[in-house]
This record gives sequence, structure tokens and C-alpha cells, in this order.
Amino acid sequence: MLKIIIDSNIPYIQGVLDRVAEVRYLTHQEINADTVRDADALIVRTRTKCNASLLNGSKVKFIASATIGFDHIDAEYCRKNGITWTNAPGCNALSVAQYMASVFSFLKNNFFDLSGKTLGVVGVGAVGSKIARLGNCFGMNVLQNDPPRARKEGAASFVSLAEICEESDIITFHTPLNLEGEDKTFHLADEKFFDRLGKKPVMVNAARGEVVSTEALLKAIENGKVLASVIDCWENEPNIDGRLLEKAALTTPHIAGYSAEGKANAASQCVQAVSKFFGLGLDNWHVENLPAPSDIDLTSVSTPEEFFLKTYNIVAESNQLKSSPHLFEYQRSHYPFRREPSAYLSQLKEDFQKKLTVQFPLFFK
Repeated sequence: MLKIIIDSNIPYIQGVLDRVAEVRYLTHQEINADTVRDADALIVRTRTKCNASLLNGSKVKFIASATIGFDHIDAEYCRKNGITWTNAPGCNALSVAQYMASVFSFLKNNFFDLSGKTLGVVGVGAVGSKIARLGNCFGMNVLQNDPPRARKEGAASFVSLAEICEESDIITFHTPLNLEGEDKTFHLADEKFFDRLGKKPVMVNAARGEVVSTEALLKAIENGKVLASVIDCWENEPNIDGRLLEKAALTTPHIAGYSAEGKANAASQCVQAVSKFFGLGLDNWHVENLPAPSDIDLTSVSTPEEFFLKTYNIVAESNQLKSSPHLFEYQRSHYPFRREPSAYLSQLKEDFQKKLTVQFPLFFK
């Protein structure tokens, strides 16, 4: 019988593939060379490094990652060893957009009016393209930097990283982590990057921790080149830098994409991918029942900023991490998945409901 190992922290997937395969649910610490040796397929998260150390001598023929990112998968090793792999592109793009809506609302309430400000989006894929739209919804001018897309589609819609540095009031990263090559993003924001800043921008990292050099960012903050920072993705997770934790305006444990909808999309895409590869008959399976949205009184809400901060209290999450950084991994693995904005729409007064759906159509299809 087909043997599948699934990361036990992937929600909504438990029991689904058990009808057609022998399934073991293991923590990422338990997924190792010994436990995967007899497995035919793996369904994992970013914490599992799918490389020679894990896969040598195994029967694994298929890997599905319940994530947008795929830098934890050694694609060249898989290619050479006949292992097919897939990620879950776009699964949590709206979740990250919700995260950024809460960030922008916090910035508007605490730093500056967003209207007319310039937002620089570095990495304009499934997530970054939604952040660019969100910036427009908030009345910002948006600059987009994405060299691979610029080469493919033409440079008209994109700007250089130098222009992002010179013109942006907020710079947000949504790139994959590429350690080398033409589109290397490892330490993309390094000391040279911060030296080119034309304004004192807010820096947001919701991509991968290693895209922004911690030491370079700390130096820029100390030298007054950066107004504030928002960090969801950290170098050396879960052993995050205490200096950056203290100095950042908002800090979260790599959960920007952790909405119930995003997790459901990822689980659905993984099950469908495994089913199609092995012919299991679950090609159209999808998660149907999500938890009810939090019980929040929204009857008096009258501004988008108030709505986004009430339906996703990013400040409370930031304070939680700041007070207990040693629990980074626990907070991430036990995160109470939030519902996206559309889940709360019916609770709003009709006039504000209409206003919100017109101003922020990306959340309300």
C-alpha cells in the first residue's frame, strides 16, 4: 500500500488520504532519514529540508509542500533522483494581503498618512501583486521591482531596486529566497541597499528572513536611515535576534500567511497534487468547513483601518512575541488561524459594508 508521511502541523488534511494510503503524521523534528526511508510521498512545510540528507536511500517519489515558498526543497537533487515535487503557489496570498492591510493600518495610525506616499514592492508574484493592489487601495503610489518578470514581460511596469530605494516611503519584500544566480535574493537588503535610501522608509519583511541582512538593518535603524521596521520573517528562525526584536515596531513569528483560508487552500492543493500523481481519485478534494470567525463587535466600525486592526490584531501578536521570543516556534506551530476579511463582511453596517467592498475589492470577490 502507498505510504505517505505528512507533517502533523498541517491543518485540515488529517484523515483525508488515510482512506487510500498508509499515512503517518509526524512533527517536522520526527521527519528524518529513518522515518522517510519507506515512504512513497511526503507532505511537508518549510521546516523540513528536502535534500540528500533526508532523501538518500529512500523510496520517496513525490513531495508536496503546503507553502508558497520552496527554498527548503533541493530541486536539483530531486531532478537527478527522479523525485517530483510541488508547492502550493498562491495558497495564502490573500492572507499575506490581510497581514499587510493590518500593517498599513497600524502605520497610518502611528506614523503617517498613507495617501500619496510611495510603496515599493520588491517581488511581485502571487503575493506581491496583491500587495501592490492593496497599496493602491490605500491611496499610495506603487513601485514594483521584479527582475524575472521585467525580463519576461518588459520593463514598462517595473523599476530598478535603486529606484525603490530612492523613492519609497515603505519598502516591503515578497521574494523567494535565492541563494545564488542572476536573481539572488540572499541579503538583497544589505548595507549597500540601505546606503542608497533616499527617504527614511518603513521596512517590512514578509518574504524570507535571509532576504534582509539583520546586521545591515540594525545599523540602518541605529543611524536613522530607517523610520521603522516590521518583521515577520527572521534570519536564523527560531533563534531570532533580540536586538531587532526590541527595535522593530511590529514583530510576528512568521505567520503572515497563516489564515484559515490560506491553510485550507494549501491542504487542498497538496491532496490534489498527491492524488493526481498516484491516481488516488481525490483530484477535486477541497476543505469545506472552516472555523467560525472570532466573536468581535464590529457594529461601530467606521474606517477601514479600524476594521483591519479589529479583525486581525497584529499589535497583540507583536506584543506576545516581544514578551516571549523563546516561544517563537511554539507560537508559530500553535497559531490560532485567523479568518480573512470576507468572513466578517456580514457583521458590518450596510453602508460601511458597501464602502469597504468598493475600496478593497481584492478581499471581497
